[in-house]
Amino acid sequence: MKGLSKKEIEVIAWLEFHQKYFFTSAEIDHFAKNKTQRYNIVKNLMKKRRIIKLNRTKYVLVPIKATSGNWSEHPLIIADEMCNGKEYYMGGWAAAHYWRVTDQIPFQWDIYTTRRQGKKEIMNTRFVFHRTTKKRINKARTGTIQNHTFRIIAKEEAKKWMRSRA
Repeated sequence: MKGLSKKEIEVIAWLEFHQKYFFTSAEIDHFAKNKTQRYNIVKNLMKKRRIIKLNRTKYVLVPIKATSGNWSEHPLIIADEMCNGKEYYMGGWAAAHYWRVTDQIPFQWDIYTTRRQGKKEIMNTRFVFHRTTKKRINKARTGTIQNHTFRIIAKEEAKKWMRSRA
């Protein structure tokens, strides 16, 4: 693979072999002699667009078979991994589309959480974080897509949200 060092190919191959497409920098610790070398490996892989940073500690791997560096994961899976699978739920157009309340494909994916707010763009997908309460988060349902679970508002809540948009 042109442009990647031997160490970087080794890291990517190990992650793919163990099917760790979402990983933390601590998981590739055994490839580096110290923290500085680990930081440089991660930084260089990000610069070469072989990994994408999701949050402070978590990254997503762009597999070797994506030769041009273009890769896509389902936005619901990315949202779950960004929030580490806890204290969040998906709402808005994403929930309405998931529950088939609307045929409209969402331009942005709304994530309701107690911790973050703001916008983030990952893999040409726009994620918008909204603040909410723990009480509302506890009302969320669990959904599954591509053998990956995520949290989403109930179908009735999505229908109610759609009626408010009309």
